[in-house]
Amino acid sequence: QVQLVESGGGLVQAGGSLRLSCAASGGTFSSYAMGWFRQAPGTEREFVAAIRGSGGNTYYADSVLGRFTISRDNAKNTVYLQMNSLKPEDTAVYYCVAEYFGYGSSRPNDYDYWGQGTQVTVSS
Repeated sequence: QVQLVESGGGLVQAGGSLRLSCAASGGTFSSYAMGWFRQAPGTEREFVAAIRGSGGNTYYADSVLGRFTISRDNAKNTVYLQMNSLKPEDTAVYYCVAEYFGYGSSRPNDYDYWGQGTQVTVSS
């Protein structure tokens, strides 16, 4: 059983930056593709970014491409989401996800484990 704990959310002004972290435990971290989804009130969960176990391949939603960067440190069992040039429409709860030997899917049902989420609020 893999546990995922997100941190780093908060309130930021438009144009600002935040870095989310997700610490994983309970599994062989490098065996998991990791990703981030987000959900704003009244909307479905939306794919944000994903990274394969080796860290060599990354995938992004069009809405964040060029502004967000996903990375991982397999020695620290941690995945990061660096968010720059934040916009009010980025406001959501951000969830860290893990898929055993995944390829970095954009489909939420492909992921085996979910964190509890961290709130990101971008003010205009």
